[in-house]
Amino acid sequence: MLIAAAVCPCPPLLVPEVAAGAAPELDGLRAACSEAVRALAAARPDCLIVVGPADLAGRGKHAQGAAGSFRGFGVELDVRLAAPTAEGTSGGGDAAGRGPSPELPPSPPTLPTSLAVGAWLLEHAGWDPAVPVEGLGVGEPLAAERCIEVGRELAGRAERVALLVMGDGTACRTLKAPGYLDERAAPFDAEVARALAAADTGALAALDEELAYELKAAGRAPMQVLAGAGAGARLKGELRYDEAPYGVGYFVASWLS
Repeated sequence: MLIAAAVCPCPPLLVPEVAAGAAPELDGLRAACSEAVRALAAARPDCLIVVGPADLAGRGKHAQGAAGSFRGFGVELDVRLAAPTAEGTSGGGDAAGRGPSPELPPSPPTLPTSLAVGAWLLEHAGWDPAVPVEGLGVGEPLAAERCIEVGRELAGRAERVALLVMGDGTACRTLKAPGYLDERAAPFDAEVARALAAADTGALAALDEELAYELKAAGRAPMQVLAGAGAGARLKGELRYDEAPYGVGYFVASWLS
């Protein structure tokens, strides 16, 4: 059963090393994401599933410890899904002060960018790797009905399931946005924000797939997975962030019991 969820955007710019000189512009977004992830941890789930959009190569399940990389964005930074290395642990030790974590052997990156950003968020929020974590890359074309079915399957994995849902809103909010300005983008994002604030699974399930595609809303499918997982859970929503820097809709939300 789903007992907690967090929704965060997944631009690589969320990682300060990637953003470089522009990093301070997203400090508020990073802080909201960290708070949302810590709220997940406080819910004491039996397992966490990180769900995010993925291209064909990154779709499907990704095991705990799977590798991701931001080297394609010009920085030599690698991450692991809920398996921190010595470099990724503040002060050279783990959260319990047991000393440095052993260095993990290198492996080819398999995480799609969305899940790599999720892995970075977990690491920097101090996620306990003793809590089982799994990643799921979801294809943008996945039909709403199938997304909802997948969400229900995920919620049935354990008695206390948590989701970290990675996904952006539209990319057409301004003239300089990746998808240029589309007057339909702001109302679409406003409805997503309202649904997240109210933990309204019905509204997320009803998002228009074709319109989402036209507006480059890459988070549509992951959010509809959340709709399936959260149906009947009666969680309470909190919208922590709703802005459109760079013309892209970014949301941070928590669903808690």
